[in-house]
Amino acid sequence: MPTTVDNPLTPPTTSAPAGRRRVSRQLRWAVPLLLVAIAFVAYALPPYLTLDPSQSRLPVPEAHPQYYPLLVAHIVFGSVALLAGSFQVWPWFRRRYPVAHRWLGRAYLFGGVFPAGIAVLGVAPLSSTGFVSQVGNTMLAVLWLATSVAGYRMARQRRFAEHRRWMIRSFALTLSIVLNRLWVVLFVVLLLPQVDTTYGGDQDAMIRAAAGASVWLSWVVNLLVVQWWLERGDSRARARRAGRRAPA
Repeated sequence: MPTTVDNPLTPPTTSAPAGRRRVSRQLRWAVPLLLVAIAFVAYALPPYLTLDPSQSRLPVPEAHPQYYPLLVAHIVFGSVALLAGSFQVWPWFRRRYPVAHRWLGRAYLFGGVFPAGIAVLGVAPLSSTGFVSQVGNTMLAVLWLATSVAGYRMARQRRFAEHRRWMIRSFALTLSIVLNRLWVVLFVVLLLPQVDTTYGGDQDAMIRAAAGASVWLSWVVNLLVVQWWLERGDSRARARRAGRRAPA
């Protein structure tokens, strides 16, 4: 999503060659993003469509029968959010297909973030990877819901520039589930040599530490990067406006 303040439904006014160059630049990240989202969903979702707890990739606590249904709901609705959001952040798609953008936006929120975020509030406190992960996932769910509600309110008020900013933050949190897998692999590699020293030979303790760190970094780093990107865009926009106001 761009950081300019124009209405996202307004067609671009740049020349045709400039418009083609801009679309070409967007394709360099939009297509890989969509492919990653599809690949992740194709890997993560199928075991849970069976509704068989034995197929779960996460331990299912027998003492909490509500855990597995909430986990399935979170993964199914979260997959909707990931796929729909991958189209929503593509500026060309938003401008070229405004009706599809609005409908996908509804799918992202009401068929994705809201039910998935509510479901994970029931799943996070029961995480098998310990207290640090439980707190991190709960905070992620709260912020995911909050940023999405803020973005929805801005759209309803037709404050599209602010809507865009909040939805960028929301999608950054949506992507945390993908990046979490990368962080946890990195931390396992870094901590594995310390199993016999720092963790006294307890590999499960090492995995819990790696999982806790990855949960937090998967969304904190995303928000920091997105906020930096937004502020950078604002600074460039202010510089352009100042240049236009400057006397010849």
